[in-house]
Order: sequence, then C-alpha cells, then structure tokens
Amino acid sequence: MSLVYAVALLLSGACLVLLDLRFGLVLRRRPVATAIALAVGLAFFLAWDAAGIALGVFRHVDSRWASGVLLAPEFPVEELLFLLFLSYLTLILLSGWRRWSESRDRR
Repeated sequence: MSLVYAVALLLSGACLVLLDLRFGLVLRRRPVATAIALAVGLAFFLAWDAAGIALGVFRHVDSRWASGVLLAPEFPVEELLFLLFLSYLTLILLSGWRRWSESRDRR
C-alpha cells in the first residue's frame, strides 16, 4: 500500500488553492458559488464513473502508487481526489481565461 498518488493529488490541490487565493480567481471571489460548482462537477463525474463502472468500461487495477483503498467496487479513494482536483482546476482555468480575455480586450 502506497499513498504516493493520493499525496500527489493533495499537494497539487493545495497548489491550486494557493494559486487561486493569490490571484483571487474563484474561491476568494465567490466562495459559495465555488463550493456549489465543485459539488455539481463532482456529482457529474461521480455519476459518469458510476455509469462507466456499471458498464464495465472502468476497472480498478492495482498499482504500487495507489493506496488500494476502495470507496466502492472499482472506485479507489484516489479517483475521488482526482475528480475534485479536476473540477477545481477547470474552475480556475475558466476564471483565469476570462480574466485574461477581459484584460486583453481593455488594452
């Protein structure tokens, strides 16, 4: 059992939080809307994964980098961390892109 992948996801997520707070992209600007968007994104991807697992498309394969802890059949805890990371990264990228476009248009 190894926590390398989980720790990497947590550290990467922490870096996203620092980046977000430093530039005021989503969390500091609109914390409630950010929490709702993260919850909706996470719910969507959880449903996507559940459908993929039910159809036999997604399968859990043991890895020396993963913890081996499953939250449900074929659903490792690292997947939950990744889906949260993916949703948050998307929010930050969209906010950053919008902010960059607005500043470019002002020039």
